[in-house]
Amino acid sequence: MTQFEKPDTRPTRPTFSSGPCTKFPGWSLDVLRGFSPGRSHRAKPEVEKLHAVIENSRRVLGIPDDYKIAITPASDTGAFEMALWNLLGPRGVDVMAWEVFGQIWVFDIVAELRLPNVRVFESDFGDIPDLNEIDTDRDVVFTWNGTTSGVRIPDGDWIKDDRKGLTICDATSALFSMDIPWRKLDAVTWSWQKVLGGEGAHGMLALSPRAVQRLESYRPERPLPKLFRIAKKGKVSQDPFVGKTVNTPSMLAVEDCLAALDWAEKIGGAKEMMARSDANLAAIEEWVEQTEWIDFLAAEKKIRSNTSVCLKLVDPWFMNRSSEDHWPIVKAVEKLLGDEDVAYDFANHRDSVPGFRFWCGATVELADVRAVLQWLDWGYRTVRAQYQQEAA
Repeated sequence: MTQFEKPDTRPTRPTFSSGPCTKFPGWSLDVLRGFSPGRSHRAKPEVEKLHAVIENSRRVLGIPDDYKIAITPASDTGAFEMALWNLLGPRGVDVMAWEVFGQIWVFDIVAELRLPNVRVFESDFGDIPDLNEIDTDRDVVFTWNGTTSGVRIPDGDWIKDDRKGLTICDATSALFSMDIPWRKLDAVTWSWQKVLGGEGAHGMLALSPRAVQRLESYRPERPLPKLFRIAKKGKVSQDPFVGKTVNTPSMLAVEDCLAALDWAEKIGGAKEMMARSDANLAAIEEWVEQTEWIDFLAAEKKIRSNTSVCLKLVDPWFMNRSSEDHWPIVKAVEKLLGDEDVAYDFANHRDSVPGFRFWCGATVELADVRAVLQWLDWGYRTVRAQYQQEAA
C-alpha cells in the first residue's frame, strides 16, 4: 500500500458510532457503583431510580411539568411504535420520510396499521420535504433528526399552536443536542444510547396533555400488544409515568443513564450540550471547506445535523468509478482507521449514500473530532492511492 505520513495526533476515544454512541468524558465502571444486583425493579429503591431517570430527564431537557414521561421497552423504536399504535386513527395522517427510520414509520402506518387517510411526504437523503405543505390539523409523524441522512428539522415554526392534530416526533438523535420546542410537540420519543451515550434496550416517551386526552377519548379498533398498552378502560395508567415499567428493565443501564444525566447537569445542562455539538459540527464544516474530495450530504446548512454528521465523497476519481466500487472504498477507509484504533463504526448507514458518518453529539470531545478528520484525510488518500496503484 502506498504510504502517506500519518497524522501526529490521535483521538483519545475512537468511538464515533451513531448508536450506541460514545460514553460521556470521564466515564468508567465506577459510575455504576450504585447498582444493586438481584434487586427487583419493583422494589422501592429501584422504582425511585427509575422515577429519577424520568424527572432528571425532564429537568435537563426542560420538558413542561404537565407532560407525562414514561420509560418504555425496546429503545426508541419501542417508544415510537407505542405512540403510533395508541394514538393514530381518528384523524388523517401526514407522515414525512427523508431517511431510513422515517421510511420505516411510513411502512408501519401504511402497511401494518393500514390507516385509510395517509399522505406521505418523502425526500432524498440530504434534503427534507417542504414543511409548508404539512397540515398540522391532521396528525403528523416525523423524525426531528435524520440519523442516517445527517438532516434535521430547522425549527417548529411550521407547526400551528392551535393545531387540531397531534405531532408525533421521533427525536432520539436530536434531544440533548438540539433546541426542541416542546409545546409544538405532542408525543416525543428518544433513547438513552444516543446523545446521552447510555446503554440500549430502553426508550422514553413524553406525552403532552393533548396526547393524553387522545388516549383517554379514543380506543383503537386494532388489538394492542401488552407492551404497547398505556390506557385501560378510558384512563391512562399512571404506572409507566412514575417508574413502574411494563416489563423488567436493566437496572445496570438505569444506573448508567443516571450517571449520564448527572454529567449533563454538571456541565451546564442542555444548553452546554447543544453548544458542544454545535462546536463539533463547526469543526467539520471548517475541514470540509478546505478538503476537495468530500462534502456534506445535507447541502443546506440550516437543516444540517449537529449529531449524526453525514458526509459524501465528491472526488472526481471516486465518482467516475463504478458504483459497485463505492461501498468497498468506504469500507476500506473505515477498516484502515479501525486497524489504527483511531476511529470505529463511521461508515454511512448501509441504506444511505456511500460515505462517512461521524457522531458529534455532546459526549464527543472537540479535540477528538479535529484529530479524526486528519486521519480520515490520510485514510482516504491512502486507499485511493492503493486503488490507483493496482489499476496502473
